[in-house]
Amino acid sequence: MEGLVQYFLSMMTLVFAIASIIAGIFTAYFGSGKSRAVGAILIVIGLLVGVIFLWGANLLSFMGTPMDFLNFTGTVVNGIIAVIGAVVGALIALGIFLLAIMKA
Repeated sequence: MEGLVQYFLSMMTLVFAIASIIAGIFTAYFGSGKSRAVGAILIVIGLLVGVIFLWGANLLSFMGTPMDFLNFTGTVVNGIIAVIGAVVGALIALGIFLLAIMKA
């Protein structure tokens, strides 16, 4: 059960960091006034969560060892491989679907 919690936390922090940074970039670029400030805040939050993820994955060793529930050392590689496998499977299914529709 502990491994599942670490998979969940590692992938949640990684995806949250990436999504926050991307949303912040779009908001800061296309927004105006207060929206640009919100975009900058989203970028900063995404970078902070990204640092937490990298620390949990033991890629920032100068920060010390992470707490037990944030120690993603063995789970990060497996989680990312699982996500890549899911995306590849979805793309193959989408390609077959589009091929079938275009031939019909």
